[in-house]
Amino acid sequence: MIDFVLNKYHFLAYILLAVIGFYAMIAKHNFIKKIIGMNIFQTGVFLFYITIGKVAGGTAPIVWDQAKLYDNPVPHVLILTAIVVSVSTTAVAFALIIRIQRAYGTIEGDQILEARRQESMRPWRR
Repeated sequence: MIDFVLNKYHFLAYILLAVIGFYAMIAKHNFIKKIIGMNIFQTGVFLFYITIGKVAGGTAPIVWDQAKLYDNPVPHVLILTAIVVSVSTTAVAFALIIRIQRAYGTIEGDQILEARRQESMRPWRR
C-alpha cells in the first residue's frame, strides 16, 4: 500500500490543488479570489488528465518503426482546448467583476447581497 501511494504521489498533488481551488471558490466572498480559486481547481484537473494520457514506455503518437507503444494524444488535445476555454472564462469573469465593482462599489459578495436587500426594502416610487 505504501509503495502504491509513493508511486502515485503526483495524484495526491492534483487532488490537493483541486481541493484548495474548490475551497477558495466556496469559502471566499471576494470575487477575484473566487476566480483565482477556479483557476487553481482547473489546473489540478488539467494536470490529472494530462497524466492519464501518459503510458509507461510510450512514445509520441507518430508512426515510427521502432515504437511499440504510443501515448494517448486525446487527453492532451482536450486539455489544450480546456485551457483556451479557461482563459476565455477568466477574461469574461474579470470583465463582469469590473462591471459589478462599478455598479456596487465593491467586489465582496456578502456586501453586494446586503446592498441588494436594502435596495429591495425601499418603498416603491413612481
